[in-house]
This record gives sequence, structure tokens and C-alpha cells, in this order.
Amino acid sequence: VLMPMLRPRTFVELGSHNGYSYFAFCEAAKQLALGTRCYAVDTWQGDEHAGLYAEHVFQTVNRHNELNYSAFSRLVRATFAEAVTHFEDGSIDLLHIDGRHFYDDVKEDFETWQSKLSDRAVVVFHDINVRERGFGVHKFWDEISTKYPSFAFHHGHGLGVLGHGKNLPPEVAKF
Repeated sequence: VLMPMLRPRTFVELGSHNGYSYFAFCEAAKQLALGTRCYAVDTWQGDEHAGLYAEHVFQTVNRHNELNYSAFSRLVRATFAEAVTHFEDGSIDLLHIDGRHFYDDVKEDFETWQSKLSDRAVVVFHDINVRERGFGVHKFWDEISTKYPSFAFHHGHGLGVLGHGKNLPPEVAKF
């Protein structure tokens, strides 16, 4: 829904694991011929919430990316803090934060990448409705969503959509 309205020039996903959500964004960009550059940032090693996983997870994601989206998609195998230096300030129109889910980690991800957001940027937070196993996304979402235009999907694990940019496309601002 956001892809055609926002028409992002650059999309970045922080935390891609098996690539399900990342490839959904890539497929939308491809089908709608948006000209979007897509980047998945992850170490592909796992963490406390996703579990630890073997090299075959990255190899599977990489193979699927190469076969279907390599013309506009790149996997960045690095920590989020390492990868942020690869992006220019103000260059990201759509950022999906789905890395470690502890409060401090989500806050750090947002603050670290905030300067990279464009003046029309939207930030999507995954798992805003999970309140177990130390997940803190819901706490950060409760704080940040009052500072910017936002809306949330509370079903399932929850998805928060934050209008960060001052020049949001009118279709997005309506939400």
C-alpha cells in the first residue's frame, strides 16, 4: 500500500532474516516499476529473539535476491551501525526497522538512521504489538508515535507506520 503512494527512491530494511518482508517490498517495487533502490541490512547470524541461524539462511536469501531482484536490490551483510555509513544523509524514503527488538536497540536503530531519512520519509516498525520475551518495540512506538504523524496495525505482531518527513506525499499524509 505504501510503495505506490510514497514512490520511494530508496528503501532500506534493517533486519531481514529470511527475507519475507524485504522481498514483498522488492516485488512491489518491481511490479509497480517504481525505480526504487532496495537494501536489506543484516548480519544473517540471528539474535535472542529470532534465534541463531546457520550460513544457509543467508545463502538462500542471497540466491533468491540474485535470481529475482539483483537489478535494483542489494544485501548488505553488516551490523546496522556499520551499514549506516554507506548511505548519504537525507537519502532514504522508506525505512523498515525489524532488527533486535529490545527497547534500547529499536531506539538506537531509529536514532542512528534518522539523519539518513529524506524529507518525505516513512519509517515502518515491526512487532509493535509484542509484549513478551523482553520485546520493547511497543514501548518505543508509544513514545515516538506521539511526536510524528502515525498509524498502526495492531493485529498479529503489529506494524507501526511513522510519517517522519516534513514533505510527505499527500496520499501518505492522509493516513
